[in-house]
Amino acid sequence: MVQVPTERTDFPATGRPRDELREQAILDAAVDLLTEVGYDRFSIDTLASRAKASKATIYRRWCNKAEIVCEAVRRRSDEEDDLVPDLGSLREDLLAFLEVLAAAKAPEEAAFVAGLVRAMHADPELNELMHCHVMGRKRADMLAIIERAVARGELASSSNAPVATEVLQAMLLGRLVLDGGALDAAYLAHVVDDVALPLLHGRPAGGPGDTGPGDTGPSGTGPGDTS
Repeated sequence: MVQVPTERTDFPATGRPRDELREQAILDAAVDLLTEVGYDRFSIDTLASRAKASKATIYRRWCNKAEIVCEAVRRRSDEEDDLVPDLGSLREDLLAFLEVLAAAKAPEEAAFVAGLVRAMHADPELNELMHCHVMGRKRADMLAIIERAVARGELASSSNAPVATEVLQAMLLGRLVLDGGALDAAYLAHVVDDVALPLLHGRPAGGPGDTGPGDTGPSGTGPGDTS
């Protein structure tokens, strides 16, 4: 397994100071290439040609294509800062969290996401970098929301938080890549009300619109809950 320092927040650069606009143009070209040709056919040569940059310029910033692709995705994810809303309830916080994620994953990006998933399977270094710098951050944000709900007394514990986080990420990815469906408000409400909240409260997940026996509404609170 490739060892990646967990505290690393960016990739080191050597040589001349970074030209941020030039760097972003290279990363944008990397996203386009991954979408169009896939990770296997992605090369520094093709990236240099697409970005109208020299290979020397690219290698001054990144060691290989795994670092370039991960940095491109991480930069896109940075647009989703402040993903840990505090709206006063677990349900509203989860919905707001998923809405921000969904806004950055429009249906037209399905090809890019699918290509990225395939690339992660093919390249252990890219897989490690993505889990460290991108996916791990999203999990940490969701876990923070859940821990805050425990502190408010809405949940008895956060013991089911890891599995709930994995399930939610898988549902969003499957909806976008496999089903080709939109991550619209109705679907996000289904994910929260029928899957996330029952899991976190330790109850069986229900179908769309089913809040479960004993619940008083979509927030998943009821006589058996601690909220």
